Amino acid sequence: MSIVPHLINGERVQGTGRSADVYNPSTGEVTGQVALADDATLQQAIEVARAAFPGWRNTPPAKRAQVMYRFKQLLEQHEATIARLISEEHGKTLEDAAGELKRGIENVEFACAAPQLLKGDYSRNVGPGIDAWSDLQPVGVVAGITPFNFPAMVPLWMYPLAIVCGNCFILKPSERDPSSTLYIAELLIEAGLPKGVMSVVHGDKEVVDGLIESPHVKALSFVGSTPIAEYIYSEGTKRGKRVQALGGAKNHAVLMPDADLDNAVGALMGAAYGSCGERCMALSVAVCVGERIADALVEKIVPQVRALKIGAGTSTGLDMGPLVTGAARDKVKGYIDAGIAQGASLLVDGRDLVVAGNENGFFVGGTLFDRVTPQMSIYTDEIFGPVLCIVRVGSLEEAMQLINDHEYGNGTCIFTRDGEAARLFCDEIEVGMVGVNVPLPVPVSYHSFGGWKRSLFGDLHAYGPDGVRFYTRKKAITQRWPRRANHEAAQFAFPSNS
Repeated sequence: MSIVPHLINGERVQGTGRSADVYNPSTGEVTGQVALADDATLQQAIEVARAAFPGWRNTPPAKRAQVMYRFKQLLEQHEATIARLISEEHGKTLEDAAGELKRGIENVEFACAAPQLLKGDYSRNVGPGIDAWSDLQPVGVVAGITPFNFPAMVPLWMYPLAIVCGNCFILKPSERDPSSTLYIAELLIEAGLPKGVMSVVHGDKEVVDGLIESPHVKALSFVGSTPIAEYIYSEGTKRGKRVQALGGAKNHAVLMPDADLDNAVGALMGAAYGSCGERCMALSVAVCVGERIADALVEKIVPQVRALKIGAGTSTGLDMGPLVTGAARDKVKGYIDAGIAQGASLLVDGRDLVVAGNENGFFVGGTLFDRVTPQMSIYTDEIFGPVLCIVRVGSLEEAMQLINDHEYGNGTCIFTRDGEAARLFCDEIEVGMVGVNVPLPVPVSYHSFGGWKRSLFGDLHAYGPDGVRFYTRKKAITQRWPRRANHEAAQFAFPSNS
């Protein structure tokens, strides 16, 4: 059985010791294994990065950008292969996998602007014969820890920008679906990236703790669950590291009485059930303002949830594939059981779905609850599965209070024709990413991605302008060249320009 190796110093490294099974979620079969690094393997990657850093740091930004231009071309040329690898190990549909890759490529395009992004500011004659400027310098060896649900896109949020800023990068991807991540990293080497600048080290908590504890890793970026995000942020910052840790979510969609219901239902279907709900930006709660819009939503959406086309992820023309593992499937089913026990009205039940020819796959069908209350676990917790909850409230203010009271603040949206209501919502909602008649308000690559409250630990969001700030340190330089014949007496008062 094949083993997915590490990538260190531009070469595949098998490592020694432990490994983990890799599954095809559509069939439930073990299709391979992934090597799990021990401390010696991790330290090898760190030392290689340290050795490569001085040369890469001093490489002109324009030359770094040229590597990214070639990388983008290779990603586009190999799109079909990458999408297939994602689908085989994650379970999402081929169309969804291709869409994930395209959003990742947008971040590579942003990184191609390195010469512009890394320009400092310059001021002449801030004092008599004194000039001042700022310089954006790389942090050093940095690392990223990425989740299973976007094995291509989320790593591409991190390392293209980190590398083009002059850093060396160590990626610890999810061990559940590692093949596409490794394949993409090898394309970056093919694009001309010097060996050692980028390494991929597979592993589990042992590698995560090793990255946290290493004094040579200066910054950590993480995307995943809130408990792990909080752990990495706490342990990393106490060791003086720069940490950006994106956690969980519970995203609400508010449906106003004047909403275009047909458009809202279409948006909800894709946002709630796309990628089997395994998205941190999935809409898992529909907050209906008024009984009329709630009843109308139920009437329209129930038959569409029942009609979802579900099958093996590598097939085409599907709406949903399986969940990533058997444990994930069982966890989602447990939440559905809890919702029933706690009194929610189950309108569509996906627990007993069987896909012909893939009876052992990790499938859960689209599930819909009505009359959910904030005390139920299906409302409070991030389920990370194809479960949509309908909550009924009496006013926009009540809907906003509901959202603001939740511990997560990742994404939200409102469906309305009322500009005043939309403006109030955007202004006062305590959530990091907001959509108006847009179900998945994921910012484009030249903005930045991140939530509020317990959805983000750290001061800076991911990619875009905040990504440049995260992966660089600003140095302020003040310079003067006095004339040799013009000697000045010592000045003991604090200098000023007045």
